[in-house]
Amino acid sequence: MSASRLDPARTCLLLFDLLEGHANRDPAARERYRTVIANAAALLAAARCAGAVVAYANADHRPEKGRPRLRDTDNRLRPVTAESDQPAIVGGTPQARVVAELAPQSSDYIVPKHRWSAFHGTYLDLALRARNVDTIALCGGSTDVGIAATAFAARDFDYDLLIISDACTSPEQDNHAQFMKRIFPRMARVRTTAEVLRMLSPLSAAAP
Repeated sequence: MSASRLDPARTCLLLFDLLEGHANRDPAARERYRTVIANAAALLAAARCAGAVVAYANADHRPEKGRPRLRDTDNRLRPVTAESDQPAIVGGTPQARVVAELAPQSSDYIVPKHRWSAFHGTYLDLALRARNVDTIALCGGSTDVGIAATAFAARDFDYDLLIISDACTSPEQDNHAQFMKRIFPRMARVRTTAEVLRMLSPLSAAAP
């Protein structure tokens, strides 16, 4: 990855938890995800056209409540209740499907995940290294939970990382802004969808 372009042969567009149960959970979620999904669709089309690897990291949790964890709040900073460790998305249900606008193709990698990070306990790192991928372009939600966990893991695995600011989202927009402005720039390049589309364009290859 250079300042002006991405090498599609060594780049993976990673779509994180862009699932029905998150994006279409309620009217507020649908409104919040509307622009994110439109931007992700544009990125997906450009990545496929350029020949980049496409991967989906999708929640795939069992229906029963997990082991209680010692913590002060839930993911949204609310008091912990008996339901706090209940999975939001259960594998195999309609809620676990990728939204129709971003439907996977047979050539894409589908990575079931059971924790926040797309790398923990999954085959993602092995699949990317087998394809000689060294750069990840990351989008989806939530910025301060799964996107952040995956970004930290990608850094620890020595991937170059591009985080697409307007193709990520969080229920708390102040958290989203804080990560994009103060945390992610330390480990990644933070760019908009329009900037990444230019970096994937064949015309960018001719740029100095």
